[in-house]
Amino acid sequence: FAGQWQATLSATVDERQAQKLQDKPSNSCSVELLANKTLGQGAECLGAWFEHVPIGWFPDPDGLSITGHEGSRIGFFSRQRDGLYLATLKSGLIVTLERTAPDN
Repeated sequence: FAGQWQATLSATVDERQAQKLQDKPSNSCSVELLANKTLGQGAECLGAWFEHVPIGWFPDPDGLSITGHEGSRIGFFSRQRDGLYLATLKSGLIVTLERTAPDN
């Protein structure tokens, strides 16, 4: 899981690609999952959507959890396929987390 991911906020799964094309910084951000199970760049962006700034992460059998300051889970991304995970916020909005290709 460690590496660069693209997080995108959308109203429904069907609109995910359309939202990415809008190029609005508030709807999309790059997130770095560090090897030491903490979040790097992009944590504040995810925090604006989840109402708490995520500090860490851990893999689950069926997805990926993000944790807050006390280590409690503040969000869960369910696995859709390799490299693509979805979380539904309390508001009903959907956050997709998609692995980005490494820069070569």
